[in-house]
Amino acid sequence: MKKTLIALAAASTVMVVGSYETKVSTRPVAAAAPESSPVGYASMNGGTTGGAGGTTVTVTNASQLIQQVTGDTRRIIQVNGNIYLSGMQKVGSNKTIIGVGTSGRITGGGLTMDGSRNVIVRNLSFSGSGDDAISIQDGATNIWVDHNDLSKAYDGLLDIKNGSDFVTVSWNRFHDHDKTALIGHSDNNGSTDRGRLRVTYAHNWFQGTNQRHPRVRFANPVHVVNNYYSNIGSYGTASTMGAGVFVDRNYYENVRRPTSIKEGDSAEGNIRESGNHLVGSGTIVTRNPGSVAAIPYSYPGESASSVKATVTAGAGVGKL
Repeated sequence: MKKTLIALAAASTVMVVGSYETKVSTRPVAAAAPESSPVGYASMNGGTTGGAGGTTVTVTNASQLIQQVTGDTRRIIQVNGNIYLSGMQKVGSNKTIIGVGTSGRITGGGLTMDGSRNVIVRNLSFSGSGDDAISIQDGATNIWVDHNDLSKAYDGLLDIKNGSDFVTVSWNRFHDHDKTALIGHSDNNGSTDRGRLRVTYAHNWFQGTNQRHPRVRFANPVHVVNNYYSNIGSYGTASTMGAGVFVDRNYYENVRRPTSIKEGDSAEGNIRESGNHLVGSGTIVTRNPGSVAAIPYSYPGESASSVKATVTAGAGVGKL
């Protein structure tokens, strides 16, 4: 991706993915500098800058956070310490919400981007939500969720639904949870979701979670690239309801079903795969790979065999 390597220069080869040339590293990455802007879908549609150019404020309690995330004024909101929310807090447009060091935590509730545009959520730990940890819904666009730690919510850790679009989920650590990450909430929502729900999942660590990494309905394409899956209970990524998912150079360790094309009562979806690395894992299932649309952006990346080292070194909080 666009991380700048600072400890070990990686040798690379050039491979063609769809109609794009991609540099793929052939040696493990020892360390990397965080991206200053998102890769993938959140870089499109005008880009995602969050609160850049606005006032920077620091919040230490729920009332301060609620006051600062409301409305559409550009603002960079630094979270210092644990903030307990009693429910889901709506975040307005043009916001960056970022934890200070490793101290920024959201517990009890979560954050929702409900029709919002241009929001960045970085370097925060989410746990113990009575609903979702993060919900992106109702046509929210240009959202970047990066370098967070998410665990133990009542529902999903990260749900993207109801016509939301141009989202990048990168360098997060997901752990201690069942239904982890959803794209498309209902089999009956095709009229809203088709042509939308374009999401990039890049360099995330799914650690000891059970399912939905992500589970996708209708969207085509969703790009799942350079993620590390370790000790997954049920399955890695699922494509259903005719969705198209490109499963690209991921590292699977102890994952019985790396991919799935049918879950519950949902109709089958489609999967194309390339260059994935399997350790103690089952077979990657594909279906109608030619129906998965080309990824509409160029992206540097790395070979799957080095992804474990890269992601465990770089994902989660305290890495910015």
